Amino acid sequence: SAPVRKRDVVISAPGKAILHGEHAVVHGKVALAVSLNLRTFLRLQTSSSGKVCINLPNIHTFLSWDLTLLQPLLPENRGSDLMKKLREFTGIAEGSTDTQSMAVFAFLYLYLSVFAKSPVLPSMTVAVWSELPTGAGLGSSAAFCVCVAAALLSTQGTISSPQILENSTARWSVEELELVNQLAFQGEKIIHGNPSGVDNAVSTWGGILRYHAGKMTPLERVPVLRILLTNTKVPRSTKTLVAGVKDKINKFPTILIPVLESVDAVSCKCEEILADMATCSATAEHYSMLEELIDINQHHLNVMGVGHPSLDVLCRATLARGLHSKLTGAGGGGCGITLLRPETDCCVIHSTIQDLKAFSYECWETSIGAPGVQLHSSGAVNQDILCILNSY
Repeated sequence: SAPVRKRDVVISAPGKAILHGEHAVVHGKVALAVSLNLRTFLRLQTSSSGKVCINLPNIHTFLSWDLTLLQPLLPENRGSDLMKKLREFTGIAEGSTDTQSMAVFAFLYLYLSVFAKSPVLPSMTVAVWSELPTGAGLGSSAAFCVCVAAALLSTQGTISSPQILENSTARWSVEELELVNQLAFQGEKIIHGNPSGVDNAVSTWGGILRYHAGKMTPLERVPVLRILLTNTKVPRSTKTLVAGVKDKINKFPTILIPVLESVDAVSCKCEEILADMATCSATAEHYSMLEELIDINQHHLNVMGVGHPSLDVLCRATLARGLHSKLTGAGGGGCGITLLRPETDCCVIHSTIQDLKAFSYECWETSIGAPGVQLHSSGAVNQDILCILNSY
């Protein structure tokens, strides 16, 4: 095992949204998962304190452990042995879904897995802050796991530490990103039990992923599209919504199966348009077609029964400003995305955000198709974010 390097790194990873294909993907159809440029930032500093500290200000969690207490947890053999010891050590019960407990458990599991073969456990302070809301179906836990995985693996020496110039960012090789993705998936399994692996893959690679029957394919070249992301803050149960769609298909198969086929066609057509936009220059016609597909898919999702009055309000409010929206993810409330054209005036965007805030919705101007996990020089990170990370 390589010696632990003296480290002070800042890493970020994006969230994820579903552009097209939610719910249909459960029934073997194509979905397009896109990276969301609301990012999670992590700062890791090695120290000689004899402690591991983790600071998660978004979820008000600030903990530290003496290395002498963590050392005995190191697994003789990987896997369930470590899980069992960690449950006893943390007092976090099996089946717990509490955000704070899950984040802490995943961090400790990844830390002890990565440094299991090191002669000594390294002291470090890890601070994580995110632009993503938690529990909104936007891949916040995956972005956390990807940042932690990349930071620990590069500190341990399993993956390289790319040289970065001041005010710039760097990425790892394809082989190294695969290792980050695999480790992040282990963290996701701790948090979610049986995840698809889509969220951590999108956060690692960035861009747009085509997901079909369990197979993930990154789109070769993708345009970055500006969007508004809106959180209606209406809670929903993904499990209940998925079950509702299944019931409807069983009740009206001849009506609903063609709807699923149509959603599949929307995803495939969208993929075609995005590829065209990335290779040729994007035209107004490309954007018109993307807007039409958004409207068609939103109607289909309403037919499936996963719409919600809060999402209807979003669609109406944005359409009044000439913008097109659809739900993203499970539906039944939750989040929606609104496509912005390159020429969409900032006054229109500002007015739309104000309109949506009047309904107590949260709204962000961001983009999809953004880069995956990155290493930053401190000069390349927004100074406000750096201040937050530095204050812990």
